[in-house]
Amino acid sequence: MKAVQCLRVATLGLAMAFTMGSAASAQEYTFKLHHLLPAKAPAQTKMLEPWAKAVEANSGGKVKIEIFPAMTLGGRPPELIQQARDGVVDIIWTVNGYTPGLFPRTEAFELPFVYVNDPKAANLAMHDLFESDLKQEYKGVEVMFLHVHAGQAFQMRDKLVRKPEDLKGTKLRIPTRTGAWIIEALGASPTAMPVPELPQALQKGVVDGALIPWEIIRPLKIQEQTEYQIEGHDKARFGTTTFQVSMNQARWDSLPNDIKAAFRQASGPDWWGQVGDIWRASDDGGIEFAVASGNKHITLTKDETDAFKTALEPVVQRWIDEVSSKGIDGAALVAKARARIAAHSGK
Repeated sequence: MKAVQCLRVATLGLAMAFTMGSAASAQEYTFKLHHLLPAKAPAQTKMLEPWAKAVEANSGGKVKIEIFPAMTLGGRPPELIQQARDGVVDIIWTVNGYTPGLFPRTEAFELPFVYVNDPKAANLAMHDLFESDLKQEYKGVEVMFLHVHAGQAFQMRDKLVRKPEDLKGTKLRIPTRTGAWIIEALGASPTAMPVPELPQALQKGVVDGALIPWEIIRPLKIQEQTEYQIEGHDKARFGTTTFQVSMNQARWDSLPNDIKAAFRQASGPDWWGQVGDIWRASDDGGIEFAVASGNKHITLTKDETDAFKTALEPVVQRWIDEVSSKGIDGAALVAKARARIAAHSGK
């Protein structure tokens, strides 16, 4: 009897070993994806996780993407792009503007009233122009996809803003240099910081508010530190921020064609557009949460919004002049961006 039991145990052990070995061999390629926000932020739960699962499914189980949120692999958010370029991590999701001047062409999509209120249209426009106009500035990485968020709005501790003059003398947080130019054009002082540092800055009065979308309200509990959420007419925003999901170039180049295809199939134009829808829905959820928490959602009239548009038009020219001094035809790129955004608007 003991011999039979031993045989059964041995057989079970071999079966388990075979099963575990098969599972291990099935996942032939493991990738570490590093990003800056908490694991429960919509950026991870609604965008990065579904994308990773799509890649894994496309690969037939050969790929496993491990997501490391909130800079758990070390470093600070501005270091993410260099972590990818150096191969410290395989894939990153990051804010382009955390490294000012590194992605100047893509900045065209951040400009106020170049981007207005449609993240899906902006994402598809960037896809249209990626090969012809944007790709050259992503050296050292292979871009999976680019996207914007729903756009910058004013989230203020206790100051109601209805016209540009209301912002004079205030201090506002912004992550990008284009955002800093917006704040300067409105007579306020920009304070740069990665978004995880914003709640404490608001609490301590380091800043009076922030130019940032609604999406971030719930994960960072911004409603506890602010009273007013302010946007323009018809959800118009005051510029936006561009992001990238990119892989270390050497790691990408080392992959066989079927694994590259798994990533590409999950990262086509339909996905770029879907990401826009994800961020719009997350943004709507954020403002609903703030209002339910007792905050005041202010929507400017068309005339009030036009006053901001007039005040911010010099920002577009400032950007054109700045990039043109580096050999980039800024005026042409703005015209292309506006045309492609308009072509995709409302889709």
